[in-house]
Amino acid sequence: MRQHINGKVYNTDTARKIGTWSNGADRTDFSWVEESLYQKKTGEFFLHGQGGPNTRYAQQLEASRWTSGETISLISYDSARQWADDHLTAEQYQAIFGEVVEDNSRTTLLLSLPTSTIKKIKQEAAQAGMTVSAYVERKIKL
Repeated sequence: MRQHINGKVYNTDTARKIGTWSNGADRTDFSWVEESLYQKKTGEFFLHGQGGPNTRYAQQLEASRWTSGETISLISYDSARQWADDHLTAEQYQAIFGEVVEDNSRTTLLLSLPTSTIKKIKQEAAQAGMTVSAYVERKIKL
């Protein structure tokens, strides 16, 4: 599915599918729902949802007639993390959002930087014998 939202294109064929959840109902059931979390190359997250006539994805045909429908909804980074926490395995979650730190002493930050900048950061971190996170933190604190 491809949808334009706020002047941007969101396309399930070109974005990376992170995971899918279904309520387990058969597609002939009026209450079936399926949602897939996607991430664009820019880092933005969106949900592609579809469902039967008795779901929030239903589309109205006439005054009292509804049918199955689908839509794309933009979601924030925090909402994407919550959706993944609710619907994916721990391994899938950590592959996308990193290891869960239980003491909340660290937070994951998603950045979009030029490839050349990332290469330079990784190279300098390796030369310093540090992780990329530790290297960036040290540079910011200077």
